[in-house]
Amino acid sequence: MNYQETLSWMFNQLPMFQTQGKTALNNKLDRTIAFAAVLGNPEKKFKTLHIAGTNGKGSSSSMLASILQEAGYKVGLYTSPHLKDFRERIKINGVEIPEERVVSFIATHKDFLATHHLSFFEMTVGLAFDYFAEEKVDIGVIEVGLGGRFDSTNIITPEVSLITNISKDHTDILGNTLPEIAFEKAGIIKKNTPVVISEYQEETAPVFIKRAKEEKAPIVFANELTTDLTTDLQGIYQQKNIKGVIAVIDFLKHQGWDISDENLKNGLLNVVKNTHLKGRWQTLSTHPTVVCDTGHNIGGLTYVMEQLKKQTYTQLHIVIGFVKEKDVKGVLELFPKEAHYYFCSPNIKRGLAVEILKEIATAKGLKGEAYSSVQEAVSAAKAKAQPTDFIFIGGSTFVVSELADL
Repeated sequence: MNYQETLSWMFNQLPMFQTQGKTALNNKLDRTIAFAAVLGNPEKKFKTLHIAGTNGKGSSSSMLASILQEAGYKVGLYTSPHLKDFRERIKINGVEIPEERVVSFIATHKDFLATHHLSFFEMTVGLAFDYFAEEKVDIGVIEVGLGGRFDSTNIITPEVSLITNISKDHTDILGNTLPEIAFEKAGIIKKNTPVVISEYQEETAPVFIKRAKEEKAPIVFANELTTDLTTDLQGIYQQKNIKGVIAVIDFLKHQGWDISDENLKNGLLNVVKNTHLKGRWQTLSTHPTVVCDTGHNIGGLTYVMEQLKKQTYTQLHIVIGFVKEKDVKGVLELFPKEAHYYFCSPNIKRGLAVEILKEIATAKGLKGEAYSSVQEAVSAAKAKAQPTDFIFIGGSTFVVSELADL
């Protein structure tokens, strides 16, 4: 199989949460542990950081990778989902895993993967850990895919764990309350391993404190930190992420990692350059200004809407689409009624039908038209917008992933 054929096999033959949703999950680590054993337990051959949370874990992971790169370390970065190419998920010092490495790995282990019915995510985690071990990275920054307790990445014993903001998302899987969701995220807290909580939240803090006490894990709530450091990642929500990242770096420095204040500062300022992160309040063009953001739940979109309020424009145009399991009614409460809307559906099985989205949005007082694709909606917004207008594109990671100019 060539690269595209390999991806098709990975995407289509085996369950994948990104396209199928809850049916792709099995809430066990057995298959991941078995596969890791076949691979020679690569996760034990390099140091790691483990990052969970509802919002901010991707940005925080990339910040940490950038800082460690600035400090001269060889850094593996594992994130999900990807926006354009599967290889975005697995990088070393910002460089994506080679296509031939993906092809050879799947070819070598295809019989095991098929026989044991590994999920897309389980095989991807195995690929990442195997690649990082083979390339002898100094440290791997590992982002949790979903939840934490039963996430396939949760076979590592990290130097430090980081849990970012907690809000309601994937409630059909993780629970309907913030404490229930926090319990799943707290599953990454390991015995005697420091854990940083980026943001103190009254409902979730007791959950993290209890778990940390049980595991004898030092715990820090990073919102207590004060800093004037900034990042090249746009969006006011990044300030909370920065504090969590700084607290993690402080733990690493106490453990003997050589990271200077200059490394920290430059790492935060060069995240996009060092890691090629996309989709976080990313400006795609000007005149009119076109910005996209992958925020897709109430917590993430609350920050995005706050950022929108700070923009200057003549008319606001919003291109949005969602997946079926989201609390669309609740999310749409956040959106401004004065904007003109271009409703669409991401091109995946989980995509919420555009007719349903328009019906819900209209009932919420949002005015706009439905379009047959993301690209058609974007084209319509650009055709209607004047040079002094502002176009925002988002609602779902999968809407952003379809943008031609990302």
